[in-house]
Amino acid sequence: MNGSSEKAMMHYAEAYQKLYKRMPKDLRALDNNWVMVNGARMRVSELEYLTKQLQQEYAQSVVHQRSIVNRLLKWFKQ
Repeated sequence: MNGSSEKAMMHYAEAYQKLYKRMPKDLRALDNNWVMVNGARMRVSELEYLTKQLQQEYAQSVVHQRSIVNRLLKWFKQ
């Protein structure tokens, strides 16, 4: 297997774990350019793009959580 596909799968699994608090069900390399992710066959480049989307979604959820906490703190200080 190609190191880039293994690296891409590792980054995807980390991002998926952070966002959904569980590991993806089916994640495996098919060959140098193709991977299987949750039953879907995709190119490594598509997996890298999907990983970036998951990372952005996670970052947005963290910002949203901080906003809620800050609003609660302001409310308790009143």
